[in-house]
Amino acid sequence: MGFARFMASPVGRLIRIVAGALLVMLGLGMVGTVGWIPMIIGLVAIAAGAGNFCLLAPLMGAPFKGADARR
Repeated sequence: MGFARFMASPVGRLIRIVAGALLVMLGLGMVGTVGWIPMIIGLVAIAAGAGNFCLLAPLMGAPFKGADARR
Protein backbone atom coordinates (compact mmCIF):
# COMPACT_ATOMS: atom_id res chain seq x y z
CA MET A 1 0.00 0.00 0.00
CA GLY A 2 2.96 2.31 0.55
CA PHE A 3 3.87 2.25 -3.15
CA ALA A 4 0.35 3.21 -4.19
CA ARG A 5 0.25 5.98 -1.59
CA PHE A 6 3.57 7.35 -2.88
CA MET A 7 2.42 7.21 -6.51
CA ALA A 8 -0.76 9.10 -5.53
CA SER A 9 1.27 11.87 -3.88
CA PRO A 10 2.16 15.00 -5.85
CA VAL A 11 5.78 13.86 -6.12
CA GLY A 12 4.78 10.43 -7.46
CA ARG A 13 2.44 12.01 -9.99
CA LEU A 14 5.16 14.42 -11.12
CA ILE A 15 7.62 11.53 -11.52
CA ARG A 16 5.14 9.66 -13.74
CA ILE A 17 4.54 12.73 -15.89
CA VAL A 18 8.26 13.49 -16.29
CA ALA A 19 9.11 9.84 -17.01
CA GLY A 20 6.30 9.71 -19.56
CA ALA A 21 7.56 12.85 -21.28
CA LEU A 22 11.07 11.37 -21.43
CA LEU A 23 9.72 8.19 -22.99
CA VAL A 24 7.79 10.17 -25.59
CA MET A 25 10.94 12.13 -26.49
CA LEU A 26 12.93 8.90 -26.65
CA GLY A 27 10.33 7.39 -28.98
CA LEU A 28 10.41 10.45 -31.22
CA GLY A 29 14.15 9.97 -31.61
CA MET A 30 13.80 6.37 -32.77
CA VAL A 31 13.29 5.40 -36.37
CA GLY A 32 10.31 3.37 -37.54
CA THR A 33 7.82 1.32 -35.62
CA VAL A 34 10.19 0.74 -32.71
CA GLY A 35 9.71 4.36 -31.63
CA TRP A 36 5.97 3.92 -31.17
CA ILE A 37 6.37 1.55 -28.22
CA PRO A 38 8.07 4.00 -25.81
CA MET A 39 5.81 6.80 -27.06
CA ILE A 40 2.66 4.84 -26.21
CA ILE A 41 4.03 3.81 -22.81
CA GLY A 42 4.99 7.44 -22.18
CA LEU A 43 1.53 8.70 -23.08
CA VAL A 44 -0.04 6.16 -20.72
CA ALA A 45 2.32 7.30 -17.93
CA ILE A 46 1.44 10.95 -18.57
CA ALA A 47 -2.28 10.15 -18.53
CA ALA A 48 -1.92 8.15 -15.32
CA GLY A 49 -0.05 10.98 -13.60
CA ALA A 50 -2.44 13.66 -14.79
CA GLY A 51 -5.52 11.55 -14.06
CA ASN A 52 -4.25 10.44 -10.63
CA PHE A 53 -4.58 6.69 -11.13
CA CYS A 54 -2.05 3.88 -10.96
CA LEU A 55 -2.29 0.91 -13.29
CA LEU A 56 -0.02 -1.26 -11.13
CA ALA A 57 -1.76 -0.60 -7.80
CA PRO A 58 -4.57 -3.19 -8.22
CA LEU A 59 -1.92 -5.86 -8.84
CA MET A 60 -0.55 -5.08 -5.37
CA GLY A 61 -3.94 -5.00 -3.69
CA ALA A 62 -4.15 -1.22 -3.56
CA PRO A 63 -6.95 0.94 -4.99
CA PHE A 64 -6.84 2.09 -8.61
CA LYS A 65 -7.65 5.75 -7.87
CA GLY A 66 -5.05 7.93 -6.20
CA ALA A 67 -7.62 9.64 -3.95
CA ASP A 68 -8.61 6.26 -2.51
CA ALA A 69 -4.97 5.31 -1.91
CA ARG A 70 -4.32 8.48 0.11
CA ARG A 71 -7.17 7.74 2.53
